[in-house]
Amino acid sequence: MTSKLNKLKLILVLIAVLVTSCSSFLKYDKRKAEFKTEEFDKKVKIIEVAEPAEAAEAVTEPDESSKTNAVEPASEIKPLVIKKIKKNKLPQKNKLEILKRQPEVEDSEGFSHERRPLIDPFTVGEKLIHEISYLGTSAAKLILATKPFALVNGKKNYNFFIDVKTYSFFSRIYAVDDQFQTYLDYETLSPGAYKIDIKDSKQIKEVRAFFDFESLKADYWEHKYTEEDGHEEKKLSWTILPYSQNLVSAIFYMRVFKWNIGKEYVFRVSDNEKNVIFKAKALEKKVLSTEAGEFNAIKLKAEVVTRGNLAKARDFYIWVSDDDKKYVLRIEVALPVGSLISEVVEIRKR
Repeated sequence: MTSKLNKLKLILVLIAVLVTSCSSFLKYDKRKAEFKTEEFDKKVKIIEVAEPAEAAEAVTEPDESSKTNAVEPASEIKPLVIKKIKKNKLPQKNKLEILKRQPEVEDSEGFSHERRPLIDPFTVGEKLIHEISYLGTSAAKLILATKPFALVNGKKNYNFFIDVKTYSFFSRIYAVDDQFQTYLDYETLSPGAYKIDIKDSKQIKEVRAFFDFESLKADYWEHKYTEEDGHEEKKLSWTILPYSQNLVSAIFYMRVFKWNIGKEYVFRVSDNEKNVIFKAKALEKKVLSTEAGEFNAIKLKAEVVTRGNLAKARDFYIWVSDDDKKYVLRIEVALPVGSLISEVVEIRKR
């Protein structure tokens, strides 16, 4: 009887929200034009290769007010060529010495003593499309994309992109239209710059950040607008550890590891003036049935230190494909109220 009453209360709350919602998104377009990140623009120079129209179709295009560091036409820049990596020759006297991959906190299987994986799991043009559900209701579409390589301050970088949009029904409850982009140095697998653009029912937020691994310093710029507080700006700077990932790059970076059953894998993450550790243990292999098909998968249990609602997560599980690609197939987070599940519905390999 109690469970039936709780379900009834939840339904009544949802109906009340739907009835009282006059507009799903915060009206912010004019405020967005006021956002400027001049320090970031001076510090970080990004050149991206324009994507073919069909490859960019499912990914949100930037609006007119966010064309700083804009994508250059492919005809105006030289194509980025993957160079063969030369193995470092050890000095004669150190022939028997085995150089360990850095940082030592990370697992070295599948790597030389350098940072490059022996098998690259990333393919330009690949796209994973997930459906996010909450409390058993389809809420949003999530896209994880590997875009064409970019030059960041003259260095070749992977270009990873995440797009999250709520479906029209759920947008009446709470609307989300968010984009996350991060660049990962091709040689060191270290994230230099990242961008976050958030547009939802309560706020518009723009984040720009840069990890400088020569000085081991992170700079973070944030603009936020809400109806309650108006336009707010924030600037943070803190010391980072070598080879730290950011919160956006971490979801891609975890694909470089082998994930052997029973083994725990860790890597560094830096965010919000904190240097923490991402930990995950490979629990079991199983066949995962999804709308995109059946996959041989590895189930991981993760420990994540993060901000926001996920900081309250009790259990965090991730399923990756049991192959060289290590696609992220499913994410399941147990929250204080219900579970948030993101599961693949389509894979476009390029």
